[in-house]
Amino acid sequence: MTETQTLHALAALAQSIRLRVFRALVVAGPAGLTPGALAAALGVAPSALSFHLKELLHAGLVTQQRHGRNLIYRAAFDTMNALLAYLTENCCQGNACAATQAEAVACGC
Repeated sequence: MTETQTLHALAALAQSIRLRVFRALVVAGPAGLTPGALAAALGVAPSALSFHLKELLHAGLVTQQRHGRNLIYRAAFDTMNALLAYLTENCCQGNACAATQAEAVACGC
């Protein structure tokens, strides 16, 4: 993931509704959710949700697939993992991250 892609993804997540939408899609897993289900679950107006989904889609954080008359949105786990890898690339002074919480605290992760 490039620095520009990272900035675009972080900018997309730096808004409360988009962050809530992304987290809901992560919880939903590979099954994903329809915009209607997301709007109902998060208490967001459908028109506002559409705008936020478009921003997440352009940042590469979600995917969209047509299923009959419905659109299904899913978290783009590959992009999420690439973002996390980019952010933690030099964690623990370039060494592999600690496996336990105690080790993570010791190295400052």
